[in-house]
Amino acid sequence: MGDEQLTLGGAARRLKFAFCLIGLVALAGSFALEWFYGGGHGDLRYFMHSYLFNYCYVLSIALGALFFVALQHACRAGWSVTVRRLSELLAAPLPLLAVLALPIIVPALLGQSTLYPWANSAAVAKDELLSHKAPYFCPVFFGLRSLGYFVVWWLLARFFLLRSVQQDGSGDVRLTLRMQRLGGFALVLFALTVTFASFDWLMSLNPRWFSTIFGVYYFSGAVVGFLAAVILLAMSLQAGGRLEASITVEHYHDLGKLLFAFVIFWGYIAFSQYLLIWYANIPEETDWYLVRQAGGWATVSLVLLFVHLLIPFFGLLSREVKRRKALLGFWAVWLLVAHWIDLYWLVMPSVAPAAPPLRATDIGCLLGIGCLYLAAIFHAADGRALVPVGDPRLAESLAFENS
Repeated sequence: MGDEQLTLGGAARRLKFAFCLIGLVALAGSFALEWFYGGGHGDLRYFMHSYLFNYCYVLSIALGALFFVALQHACRAGWSVTVRRLSELLAAPLPLLAVLALPIIVPALLGQSTLYPWANSAAVAKDELLSHKAPYFCPVFFGLRSLGYFVVWWLLARFFLLRSVQQDGSGDVRLTLRMQRLGGFALVLFALTVTFASFDWLMSLNPRWFSTIFGVYYFSGAVVGFLAAVILLAMSLQAGGRLEASITVEHYHDLGKLLFAFVIFWGYIAFSQYLLIWYANIPEETDWYLVRQAGGWATVSLVLLFVHLLIPFFGLLSREVKRRKALLGFWAVWLLVAHWIDLYWLVMPSVAPAAPPLRATDIGCLLGIGCLYLAAIFHAADGRALVPVGDPRLAESLAFENS
């Protein structure tokens, strides 16, 4: 590593302030745009759905990062040490994301059905199917579950980041052993919380519909989004003269292989979910897909098939692509866009079933939540090394070569 620059220095504070300002302005502008020029004065249904899908998009990147960190510790991986700190930083903004979830959770607690039909107790009482699900969809229980998800995610992200940073100064091997011991249990907690969070925040937009693998579907997209994001983050830092020796073509090669694998996994889960529901042909299950197979939504479904699976499958197939930063960076950007379209496809038919809308509000919410997320990342990176310099497997990672 030599004299390589391993911190952001003063750039962290400048970037934090700039992204925070951009994020707040973008969110305020999107809200004002829908309030005054949306479907009607004060009609915020579109804004809330746009906010939800962009929020779940950004959250998925942080959750994918948390999964990656826990997995590397559980597997006692050595190759990934030099990219693990970047992953820890991508997971660090979970407390901010808990605050940003309040516009989604609080209206449901107040009985407003702007997003979730089950939040209106009078409507639930008139629907026999929803009445059977009422104990689970109780707004108070929904709020408590949401709180529990964020507590688990925050504690896990904080544990791994703080122990890793502590090891930077001490080099204490016992810290690595503690993180390894928690890794497997963290993955179990992660699986349970992400599954039920996706049920609560996304699947329950249509409370009559259900899929037992919906959580796996969201998870698979989250890991695709994270891997694309960490590849681009590493490339951006290297373009600024940092981590040039720490993250090599060998690390990009492995990250590219993982990205390729999870593109396939996402396609496998998406097809499995569709096939089982199509084959069973149960009305309350097929309704969700019928909307997405008609009109303009059918076009979006086909776009997803090609943009999120078939095209990147062939694009990432070659070994050479994974070892050339320009090509790998292109596919990382491509898949971040594809993942955004996926979340759009999951959420927006609930507010516009006839045809896919696309407003400036969607870009504004993405810019707003995304920039606040980036500001929190730079806040977490301020004063900290971008590589876990005290990790006992650092030398193994620096010398890593693909066979």
